[in-house]
Amino acid sequence: MFRVTRFMQELRRPSPPAPRRAPPGPVVIWNLIRRCNLACQHCYSISADIDFPGELSTPDIFRTMDDLRAFGVPVLILSGGEPLLHPDIWAIADRARALGFYVALSTNGTLIDEALLPKIVGAQFDYVGISLDGIEATHDRFRRKAGAFAASLAGLRLCRDAGVKVGLRFTLTQDNAHDLPGLLQLMEAERVDKFYLSHLNYGGRGNINRKTDAMFRTTRAAMDRIFDAAWRDVEADGGREFVTGNNDADGVYLLHWARRRFPEREVHLRAKLAEWGGNASGVNVANIDNLGNVHPDTFWSDATLGNVRTRPFSEIWQDTTNPLLAGLKAVPRQVTGRCGACGYFDVCGGNTRVRALQLTGDPWAEDPGCYL
Repeated sequence: MFRVTRFMQELRRPSPPAPRRAPPGPVVIWNLIRRCNLACQHCYSISADIDFPGELSTPDIFRTMDDLRAFGVPVLILSGGEPLLHPDIWAIADRARALGFYVALSTNGTLIDEALLPKIVGAQFDYVGISLDGIEATHDRFRRKAGAFAASLAGLRLCRDAGVKVGLRFTLTQDNAHDLPGLLQLMEAERVDKFYLSHLNYGGRGNINRKTDAMFRTTRAAMDRIFDAAWRDVEADGGREFVTGNNDADGVYLLHWARRRFPEREVHLRAKLAEWGGNASGVNVANIDNLGNVHPDTFWSDATLGNVRTRPFSEIWQDTTNPLLAGLKAVPRQVTGRCGACGYFDVCGGNTRVRALQLTGDPWAEDPGCYL
């Protein structure tokens, strides 16, 4: 994840340089359940409104959570499918909070109504992210359900008015980029705390639909819009947060954006971006799917590092006898082609390896999604 607002704050009020620090454990995105009440066009888990066999039991989940916490994992992102359909979601959220995790909920928002709201509030999620693919017509088309936008927006408003930190999550494609300005206006009008722009990654239906990946010019225009909005908010001390994900070239593009506006800050920003270091799949980001399989991130469904039913996550995550995990943890990664030769490799870390794998069969080839 690229924290745009954090780097905008560095442009406004530079902080002293510091050595790059690794978190105690990875952020874990946990697909608790594959079932979903929607069938979204770019779903990376290829979910549907059916029960999927073989999913982790709640005791399995609890045991794994204990191991994650002992291993130093700081953040759990409870996802799906639609995690609110998990029969024990509230017990899982309670245990996660009791163990001291930062707990986020990633939901489509359509199930959040007046009846469910007290449970959302009672779970004390640190953050609730609600996905929107555009304004109403676009969103409903992507989500393949009429009324999905209205239901998600109603859920967002209920959470906001109840004091729950809530954000919008938007996956950029060529088919919905035109709605980005409207979503940023919606963020402001609805007093939303956070905006997350995800670039289309090639996993699940996102791989099937990758022909709709935003053209590079469209991507650059979208990033300009995100950067401009984030800078205006920082200047105004607005307190909102803008982040992006799944294309670590965003860090390099921000450096180009800043060079045109704040040339005197370029050297400082470059140092701060190198501290960040770009792609963290297999290092500071991990995924556990509904069956207990561990992946380098949520888009590596074909690359299983182990299963928490048979081996603790803490052991799986440190086992560099797995060549993929060893390659992801290597410093620097041995990436080839344009990415390997790039002068900004220290900023983006070679970008997203799963896109290279999907298009070339080689996870260490250049990332075809780099828009620079």
